[in-house]
This record gives sequence, structure tokens and C-alpha cells, in this order.
Amino acid sequence: MDFSWLSDPAAWLGLFTLIVLEIVLGIDNLIFVAILADKLPPEQRDRARIVGLSLALVMRLILLASISWLVTLTTPLFSVMGVGFAGRDLIMLGGGVFLLFKATTELHERLEGVDHVKSGGQRAYAAFATVVAQILVLDAVFSIDSVITAIGMSEHLPVMMLAVIIAMILMIAASKPLTAFVNAHPTVVMLCLGFLLMIGFSLIADGFGFHIPKGYLYAAIGFSVLIEAFNQVSQANRIRYLNRSQSFRERTANAVLSLMGSRLSAAGADEAKPEAGPLPVEDTAFAHNERAMIHSVLTLAERPIRVIATPRADIHRLDLSQPEAAQRQALRDSPYSRLVVIRDGSIDEPLGIVARKDLLAQLLDGRALDIDAALRQPLVLPETVTVLKALESFRQNAADMAFVVNEFGSLEGIVTQKDLMEAIAGEFPEEHERHERPAIVVNDDGSYDVEGSLELVTLEQYLTLGDFEDEDFHTVAGLLMDCLERIPREGDEVTVGEWRLRVTAQKGNRTERVLISPLANGFDAAI
Repeated sequence: MDFSWLSDPAAWLGLFTLIVLEIVLGIDNLIFVAILADKLPPEQRDRARIVGLSLALVMRLILLASISWLVTLTTPLFSVMGVGFAGRDLIMLGGGVFLLFKATTELHERLEGVDHVKSGGQRAYAAFATVVAQILVLDAVFSIDSVITAIGMSEHLPVMMLAVIIAMILMIAASKPLTAFVNAHPTVVMLCLGFLLMIGFSLIADGFGFHIPKGYLYAAIGFSVLIEAFNQVSQANRIRYLNRSQSFRERTANAVLSLMGSRLSAAGADEAKPEAGPLPVEDTAFAHNERAMIHSVLTLAERPIRVIATPRADIHRLDLSQPEAAQRQALRDSPYSRLVVIRDGSIDEPLGIVARKDLLAQLLDGRALDIDAALRQPLVLPETVTVLKALESFRQNAADMAFVVNEFGSLEGIVTQKDLMEAIAGEFPEEHERHERPAIVVNDDGSYDVEGSLELVTLEQYLTLGDFEDEDFHTVAGLLMDCLERIPREGDEVTVGEWRLRVTAQKGNRTERVLISPLANGFDAAI
């Protein structure tokens, strides 16, 4: 073995250059190894990469030791229509066809989005020997090119072998992180498969004697890699921005809602409307009631409790300043099991709540009505607390009712366990409420007749009015007040987005019903 090259600076420069060239020539081989290894079970992928690349190293060393035989591969064996074909050309043709076939099938699988699965629903993995055999076939093709390049770059066999060994060791070390990166970024996989198609075409052209300079191929690959690097950096920065601007819960909710579909079918909006004909149901994995419930659960942490509370004007009360006959009449007329106790008609600062069953027990025992003895203090919650926190407060305090107060301590409404349940699962109308119209009624012309107190987050499941997440209002009536800048009156109309809102029923300061109609044409927007 001649070691005189150790003292030759030109040999060391050639060694370094050859190592770089061997790594560059091996990148395409490494990419294909990464794609093939992903077809194996996770516990076999590292072994497949190491075995395949190690065998490639052995193959290249054997080829380098057989330089005299490699020289014969460039000698034409036969000619077809004036084109000579040598052994190297045949290897290039076979390898190019194989590379085109594998890259095309891989692209087809990914474009069709079809995963091979077993009957039990698990992913079907390829056999270890099959994957290693495919790696060896590609190694053979790329080894010929690599070894011939090494022979042309150096005159010393030890320099060639050392360059091949060092380059292959670096490739084996880089194979695992490269495979993880490629598999974690689907766009990179598509780009790599495109590279393999281009390399396969170049090998076939080379086999037919049409030599394509490697510089053209590497320039195209380098430009594509640069653009993909920009794409990956842009995507990473976007994800980082979303992580800063949105909480993990918000991102999870948006992802789940996007999977469910952002709209409920019209058929689910008005099941209580018998005269309406059958409407098409959106073809999704979730039924409309399932999507409505999941949507409600995911928005519990955003909805303030005041939007689900019974407003103070609708609260049934007992006034201690009234005579007992009036109190008995109030108990008899109220459909609710609990009443708010006040004094002197003042609802701003209620005294507490009383259960009708406790007062009934007094009457059955023949005693006089003693409301003070049955008085209980409910949970008190600020109007800005969210439904999710209110639910937790109910659980911790074993409460069944809560007063909702504003920042001045005045009563704004009451919330019961039933209200919290309705915020998740929808309305549960009681016997005295069955005659009332549903909160949302879908008309035949595509318009919606809704309650003024309907939450916008609920309405968003059926139509899009706009993004009001950062606004102070949360109901349809609040939206009307914000647009009109006054208390709505019956007949008032406003245009929001592609919809016209018209007040159809107004009771004092309360907006009872609103008709939401789609704009018939572009001229309506100017009205």
C-alpha cells in the first residue's frame, strides 16, 4: 500500500474535495433511504438505515478495489441505431427506470391520501427485507456514479476509499435526523420525490448517451431547497405568532371546530317546525346536535355568565312588605320552585331565595307563613365571570342558584343549574314554556327568526354576521344597540355583512324577536 500521498498537499486537497462531492452525490440516495425507511415499523427504521447504508459502503469499497473491472463498464457492449451501450449505461437505465417507478408510486399514494392499513385498522408496514433490498438496488445505481466520480478526482486508491468511508459515516450519522425532518414535513417529502423523478430522468438520459451536466441538476435542487427553506421558516414564524396570540385552549377549539364544520344544518335549527319541508343535512362525521354541544363546550370559557342568566325583569319574587295574602298568591302563580325574596319592591339588593317546598311544609303543618325562617343565601357571582368558572363555583359550593351582580353590586339576573346545563346542551323547555316560540326558527325563504337575547356564539353555528369577539355585546339585541347607538324600536333595520336585521317585536326596552334575512342582491347593501 502506497502512503506517499500523505505528504502530498494536493492529495489532501483532493481528499477534502472528494468527501464533499461524495456527500453531495449521496444526498439523493439518503433522501430515498429516508422515504423507504418510513414504510417500516418505528423500531426497525434505524436498523434499516444503518444496514442499507453500511452495505452501500461495502459495495463502494468493493467497486473501488475492482477499478480494472469498472473501466470495462465504460466500454460499449452493443449498439442500437448508432448509440453504443456500455455496462454503466445499462445500470443507469435500470436504476433510472426503478427510480421513476418508485417515485411515481410514492407520489401517487401521497396525492391520493391513501394509507395502507390492515383489516384491524392498523397501518400496514413493509417487510424489513423488502425495504433493505430496495435500498441496495438504489445503492448500486448511485455507487457506480459515486465511484466513477472518485476515480476521476484522485489518482490514489487510499484517498478514494478514505473519502468514501468518511462521506458514508457522515451520511449514516445524518440519516436519522434527516428522516425525522422529512417525515415531519409533508411538503419536504413531495419536494424530495420530485427530486427523485428528476434524477431518474437524468439517469435514463445518461444511459442513452445524453449527458446532463450535474451542475444543472444541483442548481435546480438547490433553488428548490432554498424556496422550501423560506416556506418552512415562514410556517414556523406563523406558528410562533399564533402561539403568542392564542392560548392552547383557543387553538385546540379552533382545530376541533374546523374539523366539525363551522355551520349547523338548517334541518337541525328548527326541528319544532312541522310545516317546513325536509332540508339537506350536511354530510359530516358529527350530527348537528353533536356539533352544537361540542361548540358550546369549547366556548364556555369565553361566554360571560350574564348572557345565560335570567334577566331581573323576568325574576319571580316575594315581597316581604306585602300582606300574606299577596305572598300566597305570588307562590300560587309562580311556575318556579324557588323565588327571590325582596323588601319594599327593591330588586337591586335581594334578601335571598326561598324554596316553595319549604313554605308548603309550613302551610301543611298549619303554621303561619314565615318566609324569614325559610330564607337562604345563594351564591353571588359577578356578571363578567365566564360560564366555565361559574360551573366550577357551583360545584365547589354545592349551589343550585346564584345571583349575578354588576360592578355596583346591583342584581342583574339569576343563574340556576338548569341554565348552566342549557349553555352546554341547548334549551330544556319547561311545561309553562312549551307555548313559546323556539329561540331560532328557520323560514322557508332562508331567513331566521331569532330571539333578541340569543347569544351570537350560538347564532354563529348557523350563519356568519361578523367577528364580534372583542366587542362588549354578546347577543343579537346587543348587536342592534351597537349599530343603532340607541334602544331599538319595532321596525328598525340594520345591515351587517351579508344580512339584514329587522326588529319584529319590541317590548319596552327589550328586543323580543329579530328577523335576519340574507341580502337579495348587491343593491340591498346600500339601503
